[in-house]
Amino acid sequence: MELSELNKKIASKEARIAVIGLGYVGLPVAAMFAEAGFDVLGVEIKPERVEKINAGISPIEGDEPGLEELLTKVTAEKKLRAVSDYAALTGCDIVLIDVETPVDDHHTPRYQALTAALRSLAPVLKEDALVIIESTIAPGTMQKTVLPLLEAGSGRKVNRGFSLGNCPERVMPGKLLANLRTLSRVAGGSSPQVAETMTVLYRHIVQADLDPVDWVTAELVKTVENAYRDVQIAFANEVAMICEALGGDVWKVRELVNKSPYRQMHLPGAGVGGHCIPKDPWLLAYGVEGLGVPLRMIPAARAVNDGMPLHLVSLLKDALAQVSASLEGSRVLVMGYAYLENSDDTRNSPTQALVERLEQLGASVVVHDPFVGEYQGDLLAAAADCDAAVVMVAHTPYRTLPLAALQSALRRPVLVDGRNLYDALSLRAAGWVYRGIGKTTV
Repeated sequence: MELSELNKKIASKEARIAVIGLGYVGLPVAAMFAEAGFDVLGVEIKPERVEKINAGISPIEGDEPGLEELLTKVTAEKKLRAVSDYAALTGCDIVLIDVETPVDDHHTPRYQALTAALRSLAPVLKEDALVIIESTIAPGTMQKTVLPLLEAGSGRKVNRGFSLGNCPERVMPGKLLANLRTLSRVAGGSSPQVAETMTVLYRHIVQADLDPVDWVTAELVKTVENAYRDVQIAFANEVAMICEALGGDVWKVRELVNKSPYRQMHLPGAGVGGHCIPKDPWLLAYGVEGLGVPLRMIPAARAVNDGMPLHLVSLLKDALAQVSASLEGSRVLVMGYAYLENSDDTRNSPTQALVERLEQLGASVVVHDPFVGEYQGDLLAAAADCDAAVVMVAHTPYRTLPLAALQSALRRPVLVDGRNLYDALSLRAAGWVYRGIGKTTV
């Protein structure tokens, strides 16, 4: 099938679409293409997720506006079906791959899920199908990893027996559907014609700019975007620690800095988590490994942001000392385990580093999170017999928490605020020993 024929099938919605990996990206993408009128087949290796999805139940918890309703609709209409068997993909014209691409402790990409998907797909790939990698990958991965696996496994050549593209997702939990609709996308194709076909496809679900480019540009745009955010957050975190040392208030400083044109200082906080920002800078760095590019800013930013949970530990030790208590032997309530407010996503959670350090220093820890199953429950009951509370995530229930009730539940009125949820003056006036990121201690 020539690209012109595929373009016609896309325009008429006769093209059959498959999505491999039905997680935070793949599931909403599959549901949106199904809503647009395409027949969509989802491939998911976890049987329990397949069962839930086919029943119209979203396996993604947390506050995800519209997703459950959309999934219920498209599965009831038989426009979306989930399977575990790659053999079902033999008739698919377009295959999107949305699997995890983490890095290990040495900051090296671990593409087990990606390579497994490619090896399973290649033997059943339809002649002239279009394969699109939506997962975030290091620059050079399309050429060095994806292309060889598909060519070897299918016995065909790119742009002759199949087409290949890279269209990195840009989504955040809590805004999955909205982000997919309204954020621009970069469509990197194995040829300019393939890139144009990709924009024709994504126009069915994306209301923002769709820019046709080459593979490397697409790979760079996504990893550079998140490396930029990481560097900016690290700067804000470093300024916050400067403000603490000098007796300033980073939140007031940030407000006034941002009044100046073309300034946009990011938010400081208790750490950077999620599947993207902690790893994508390392993917960008990996892309130039061995090419003689001296990298200083990216590793430094990663170190600053990874160190913020440990900075919260220092603030907690200081606050406990004010009430003549030590961290060793204390019982600490940690509020929030997801990496993002109102989400159940715990990938690369800064809270994990905080908890590990607290336990190393001899504290016992009670974790609460209203959106993460294993940590749900009554917050005030969790606070009972705790010597201090540390806020790690800006969940809405924490914003509206009756702080007087929390103060009564705790053994000591010690609160460390990692997300600027509370007003320092009000809490101190109410008898709290309060510490916050970027805030003076008096």
